[in-house]
Amino acid sequence: MKIVVIGGTGLIGTRLVSKLIRLDHTVIAASPTSGIDTITGEGLHDALKGTDVVVDVSNSPASDPASASTFFKTSTINLISAELYGGVKHHIALSVVGAERLPESGYLRAKLEQEDLIKESGIPFTILRSTQFFELAGRIAAAATTGEEVHISPAAFQPVAADEVVDVLAEIVLRPPLNDTIEVAGPVAMPMDEFIRYYLNATEDSHQLISDEHARYFGAELNDNSLVPGENAHLGKIHYEHWFNEQLTQSWT
Repeated sequence: MKIVVIGGTGLIGTRLVSKLIRLDHTVIAASPTSGIDTITGEGLHDALKGTDVVVDVSNSPASDPASASTFFKTSTINLISAELYGGVKHHIALSVVGAERLPESGYLRAKLEQEDLIKESGIPFTILRSTQFFELAGRIAAAATTGEEVHISPAAFQPVAADEVVDVLAEIVLRPPLNDTIEVAGPVAMPMDEFIRYYLNATEDSHQLISDEHARYFGAELNDNSLVPGENAHLGKIHYEHWFNEQLTQSWT
């Protein structure tokens, strides 16, 4: 099977490409650096000729509403056009759990626009919505930092290891399109501020964590229902503390 992974050099894309190659598929890791650009369209039609499955795990380089909307809309329209030309049989996209519940967030509104374009394209599809990755704790903390304080919402969320998201994506690739949206999350829900507190303590970061119910995440205030998955989500098995300790062990060896 020929598979093109859009965003194939990023956090999820790199791991997914490696996993699919190990499964003996023909895989193209598509990104602007490889000469395949979904914004300009460069190399896109040639890459998608004879492709069975496209997996889009790309992300906007900027999270402000205007930039995110332009990126996801332009990229998805160009991608759909090339897929129709190339006869792609299955479009898979990675999105965000709770996107429909946070209309204040321009970034998440842009993700919903992306989802709608996929659903309306006529190409068989599967959308996988994921909760936040363990690997993004540092970025979440940095985005919430002002001076010496890190303001984080105490709202519940259910982060997941990137590898477990990759496992679900690989399973989707090997199955027929669902023409539906499914979810993946970590094994347990926790307050976001406790997740970041653990990260700051474990990395010996001296910033002061402030639990702030008005703290915003991608421009939106959160509640305990904002970022948690539904009842039928695929749940990972790796707990954050175990994952983090494993990362520290690997960095020391």
